[in-house]
Amino acid sequence: MWSISITGNFPRLRSRSAESRGAGSRTMATVACGGVGRNCCEKRVAGEVGGYSRTDHPSFFLVLSPSSPRSRPLSLPSRLSSLNSLAVHRFLPVLPRSLHSSAIMHPSLRAAVRLGSMPKPTQRLAQVQRQFTSSAARRKEIQDAYILSAARTPTAKFNGSFVSVSAPQLGAVAIKSAIEKSKVPAEKITDVYMGCVLQGSIGQSPARQASMFAGLSPTVEALTINKVCASGMKAVVLAAQNVQLGLAEAQVAGGMENMSRVPYYFPRASQQAPFGNATMEDGLIKDGLWDVYNKFHMGVCAENTAKKYNITRQDQDEYAIRSYQRAQAAWKENKFADEIAPVTVKNKKGEVVISRDEGFEDLRADKMAALKPAFVRDGTGTVTAGNASTLNDGASALVITNEALAREYGSGSRVLARIVSSADAAIDPIDFPVAPAKAVPIALERAGLTKDQISIWEFNEAFAAVIKANEKILGLENATVNPLGGCHLPRAMPSAAPAHVS
Repeated sequence: MWSISITGNFPRLRSRSAESRGAGSRTMATVACGGVGRNCCEKRVAGEVGGYSRTDHPSFFLVLSPSSPRSRPLSLPSRLSSLNSLAVHRFLPVLPRSLHSSAIMHPSLRAAVRLGSMPKPTQRLAQVQRQFTSSAARRKEIQDAYILSAARTPTAKFNGSFVSVSAPQLGAVAIKSAIEKSKVPAEKITDVYMGCVLQGSIGQSPARQASMFAGLSPTVEALTINKVCASGMKAVVLAAQNVQLGLAEAQVAGGMENMSRVPYYFPRASQQAPFGNATMEDGLIKDGLWDVYNKFHMGVCAENTAKKYNITRQDQDEYAIRSYQRAQAAWKENKFADEIAPVTVKNKKGEVVISRDEGFEDLRADKMAALKPAFVRDGTGTVTAGNASTLNDGASALVITNEALAREYGSGSRVLARIVSSADAAIDPIDFPVAPAKAVPIALERAGLTKDQISIWEFNEAFAAVIKANEKILGLENATVNPLGGCHLPRAMPSAAPAHVS
């Protein structure tokens, strides 16, 4: 369900609704849409008093206002009409052109929609401004967002120590630990964003589960992000943007995944023949490791990248060995101590506390060259189980605040970093391994920095070929990349990278 509320002088709306009062009158229009069918939408144009229509399960509320010296709305980088997957776009032609790219956006209605007595128009407009904007946003000021703490669970092997713990439960451990380390009172947290891709059978709204299991109030908003490999990082960006726009003081963002608990899928009886054999699908492959466009494993995409950028089997093996060795050295030097949130699990022997990563010590460098290619087996394959990331379980979380809270509570913990910029970049799915090389220049430009000013680089390490290709494209062969070892617990650990960088 989407709802748009528009305020301003809109003479053209008069011809669209019998309820409008005179050409050029002050009008408040509410547009609500809950589907994509021809008759699914309703449009109400009230008179001077105006009002809001109640909608079921609204997911966004956009307040648009004409530009004026007194109230200048924040300009979005893309036109609202680009939301062509929603029925919203069909109403945009009736609005003044100046409104198409001007909006103040809030992630939920929260307490803004109230049924009952209608206040005076001036009171109504004041309420709208208070509930959906901030003085900083109206002035087009972007606030700084700070990372006050970072926490992650240990990384467990596939079918290892976390086989009995759901992804939201792992997420809850990371969230609770991050909040405790930040010293920020839990009541200051208003939103939780968690990346999670493999959601089969873990229940409704995984992010909300993690929030509730962590002991946060039921009134805290929660959103689960599925952007495949970038889910955890996208969660961080969304949380930071809330702070930067002045919409929140403190947010939690992170990621969680339990690959060991993903079920097999079996079609419903209505989709099957009345008798005969039926086929089950591995949910882990179907929803997490399969290129749905090209119908092959994502490891084949890595093979394609290796060939395209002349990355040899030896290049990949050597990098993989270095990555394992860096992780081993980091653990030996106790460099992960500040971020690890131990997890208590139950097994046949009772309760066991898991406080150390699993698998990073399994390296057998002398056997690496003997491993057979895992995805392309015609004699040309170079990607193996040794130079690809393993299957793992775990979670991570950050606490992100504005400057005021960073000053108030940062001295009691340690402000890890200030978020300077972020960027998204899309590419052909088969070329996903080199998408970072497209996003990095955008992020640098937005930050006003050059690559030579960056001292540490962290990349998701799905395959050794990913790192080697991006190093080659960006000219980072001599840069410090993943100095503590890489990771690619698909959607969980990328959000822990800021802790390493700082």
